Amino acid sequence: MAELILGGQRSGKSARAETLAVSWLAAAPQRQAVFIATAQPWDDEMRTRIARHQADRASRLPGMHTVEVPLALADALSQHSQPDVLVVVDCLTLWLTHLLMAPERNTSLASSQPLAPDATLYMAEFLRAIEAAPGPVVIVSNEIGLGVIPMGAEVRAFVDALGRLNQQVAAVCQRVTLMAAGLPLYLKGGV
Repeated sequence: MAELILGGQRSGKSARAETLAVSWLAAAPQRQAVFIATAQPWDDEMRTRIARHQADRASRLPGMHTVEVPLALADALSQHSQPDVLVVVDCLTLWLTHLLMAPERNTSLASSQPLAPDATLYMAEFLRAIEAAPGPVVIVSNEIGLGVIPMGAEVRAFVDALGRLNQQVAAVCQRVTLMAAGLPLYLKGGV
């Protein structure tokens, strides 16, 4: 069973993923949970944010193991997914940012080719890994296409790319949940 959790910033996406992990772990003593974090500490604010999230998660979910994976998400999912292991991926938005706008890349997202071939390959591999996962998977992503259309070409291209990625992931997940004000709205698969 795979669930995609979508929502805006501070909508309750990660909290829902953690709640699902708590329920999963409480249901049977042999169960485990793995948190795959895609964030990278590129600046002081992000380092502080990551440290706070790690500490908060450790206190709420002491049984959850965290793995940091900025790019090779399909490999990490394949490696950690087991029938008795819940895998939480948080979040696709940052993962896509790494794929498309990594500082070491000297390319423009708004170029004539919307996605680099390696980004397309990473995405296709991730979709296959979701479908092949033997255990439950919870994937968190932002819904950023509900606001004003951005003025910059690169930002518009990113919004488009994330929208397409979210659609592709939703298609292979059994459940899709939209979070707003901490409340879930089930778009696919119900409760």
